[in-house]
Amino acid sequence: MSHPPDTACMDSLDAVWADIWPRLVRGKADRRSPLHTLSVGTIAQGGRPDQRIMVLRAVDVVASTLRFHTDARSSKVRSAADEQPVSVLGYDPGAKVQLRLSGIARVHCNDDLADAAWAASTLSSRRCYLAEPGPGTEIAVGDAGLPAHLVARVPTASETSPARAHFAVLVASIDSIDWLYLAAAGHRRARFATDGAGWSGRWLIP
Repeated sequence: MSHPPDTACMDSLDAVWADIWPRLVRGKADRRSPLHTLSVGTIAQGGRPDQRIMVLRAVDVVASTLRFHTDARSSKVRSAADEQPVSVLGYDPGAKVQLRLSGIARVHCNDDLADAAWAASTLSSRRCYLAEPGPGTEIAVGDAGLPAHLVARVPTASETSPARAHFAVLVASIDSIDWLYLAAAGHRRARFATDGAGWSGRWLIP
């Protein structure tokens, strides 16, 4: 469900800041929220921008991080393997709020964070990582790449074991947030940035 910003957001940076992270937390928790799926952009090999829609899996307000799950063989993992810039875009049409976040992407494949995320994933979610060959591989005819015996059913836990090697967690450490509110009385826009010690904000012309 969309929640328009509080009227205080029209002239208070503190109110705007208080609007941002709870909105993302709700997006993670509510599958029907427009912020449950976000556009995540990285720099592909060759320097070209690359975007895709990803499910928001976790929000850490204290650490200012967003977490997404992905296939370790995908282009986004290759482009973020060495801590690359990342941008995240979301828009809630009901609230008329756009969020543009940027920072650094770090990929976790074989560590405690990835292990915990895998353990918490449903069997149906794990099935995606059983695809062979990996994402982006050219094939002769349209196909999901899943084992034939698992196309029409959810796998067992043991059947998903081979997929663990293909599972990765992408953590976006956010250091800049651009907030835009489309209001009939006049749009509002604010940008927040952190130097690692704390966040500061300023108003911008929309």
